[in-house]
Amino acid sequence: MELKNIVLPNNRTRVRWGWLKKTLMAIGASVIVCSMLLFMTPWGNDLRTNLAEMVINTQHREWAWLLVGAEKRDDMVNKMQKQIDVWGVDKQHDGLIKLDKRKRTASELIKVVDIQDEIHKIPTWRGKKMYVYDPRTIRLVTTSHKQEGEKITDMVKRTGALAGVNGGAFDDPQGLGNGFAPIGFLMSGGKVILTEYDGSVKQHVVGFTKNGILKIGLYSIDELIKDGVTDAAFWKPRIIEDGKGLITSGDGGAGRDPRTALCQTGNGTIIFLVIDGRQPGHSMGATLKEVQDIFLSEGCMNAGFLDGGASSELVADGKLQTKPASRYGERRLPDGFLVLADPSSYKPDNMWEGLTKIDAGGAYDNPGFQQEQAKLHGKVEHSSSPPKPNATHKPQAGKGTDQPSATTPRTSSPSPTPTKGKSTAKPTPSSSPNEDRTSSVKK
Repeated sequence: MELKNIVLPNNRTRVRWGWLKKTLMAIGASVIVCSMLLFMTPWGNDLRTNLAEMVINTQHREWAWLLVGAEKRDDMVNKMQKQIDVWGVDKQHDGLIKLDKRKRTASELIKVVDIQDEIHKIPTWRGKKMYVYDPRTIRLVTTSHKQEGEKITDMVKRTGALAGVNGGAFDDPQGLGNGFAPIGFLMSGGKVILTEYDGSVKQHVVGFTKNGILKIGLYSIDELIKDGVTDAAFWKPRIIEDGKGLITSGDGGAGRDPRTALCQTGNGTIIFLVIDGRQPGHSMGATLKEVQDIFLSEGCMNAGFLDGGASSELVADGKLQTKPASRYGERRLPDGFLVLADPSSYKPDNMWEGLTKIDAGGAYDNPGFQQEQAKLHGKVEHSSSPPKPNATHKPQAGKGTDQPSATTPRTSSPSPTPTKGKSTAKPTPSSSPNEDRTSSVKK
C-alpha cells in the first residue's frame, strides 16, 4: 500500500487552535460574568456610580452615560448641584472663631507636613497639609501677565511669599486653557478685581476678612464688603459649618480626585489640604467625605474647597511640594491664595481692567500641547513665541467654548466687560451663579 502521498494532520496546528478556542471562551465567559456583576448586583451598581461621579467631575462628564446612562448622569449632576447649594445657604457664626493674635516670625507662620490615606491597607491618596497660624497673612494674588495666567511657583517667587496654593474657578477649554478667564469674581486687598454679576447676586465664596476670618458659602459681593472681606474667589462646596460636617451620608457624590481644600479651627489657624490624584501607584485622589473627616479631626469650624483636579498644588520653600495631575506640569492660573510675611506689601494686579473681551485660550496657545504636537509630527520649534490662534476657536467673553471643560461644562466665559468695584454687569437670564458653572472638583 502506497502511503507517501498522504498528508497527516499537524499536531502543533491542532494544539494551537485548541489553545486559541479555550482563550476566546475564557474571555467571553469573563465578559459575561463581569457584566453580570456590574449591572445585576448592588456592588456593581455602586462601582459604576462611583466611577460616573469621577467622570462627571472632569472635562469629559458627557462620557459618564456609558456607566450609568444619560438620564441618570443628568440626574446625578442636578442632585449634586442642588445639594452643594443647600450646603452653602446658611450663614456661619464668625463669633465662634477666637483668633490667636500673637505676633509670629516668618519661620513661625506656617508648617507643612506629609499626609496620606490611613484608612485603607494600601493608601489610595497622598498629599500635603499646611498650617497657617495667622490667617491675616493670607492674600489672594492674581496673575501679573496680560492675557495669560501665572504659575503658583512664579507668583510665590514674584511676591516673596512663604507659600501658596491654587485659588478659584476659571474657564478651561478642553483642559488646555491659558488660566486668564476667572469664573464668578475675584477680590484682593479689599478691591473687587473682577465680577460677572451684580453686587446683590449670591455666589459661592471662599475668602478672608481683614480680621482673618474664613468665609465660605453663598454670599453676594455687597454682603462680603459689609462683612469686611478683603480677599476672595469663587468655588464650592462648603463641607463644614460651625463645626458640623455637612456630608452626613455617602462620600459626598464627587468620587476620587485631586483636591485643594481649606478650613479654620476655633483659634483661627487655617489648614490647607492639597491631595494628589489621578496617578495610579502614587495617589488616586480623595473623596469629599474623606477631606471633611480630616478637617473635623483637626477641630475645624468652617471648611470648603478651592479649585481641584489638574490645578491642585501647594508651593512652599520656593518649590512645588505636590505632584499636579496635569500632563503638562504646573498650570497657568488666574489667582492663588498665598501666605506673605508682610501681606501689606502686595498690591493687587488687575490685568482685566479695561478689557472688552477675555480669551480663555485653548490648544492653540498651550505651550505643553504645542510641544507635544511638534514632537508627534517630527517638527522642531525654532521659536519660543506661542502659535497664532488659527487652529482653535477663540472664545469671546460671554460666548463660552465649543466643548465642555473641567471647570465650566457647557458654560459661558466671564462678563464681556469685567468690572471692578460695585458697578458690575448683571447676569443674563440664561446665566446664574447657581447654575452648574463648575463641578465640585475640577479638570
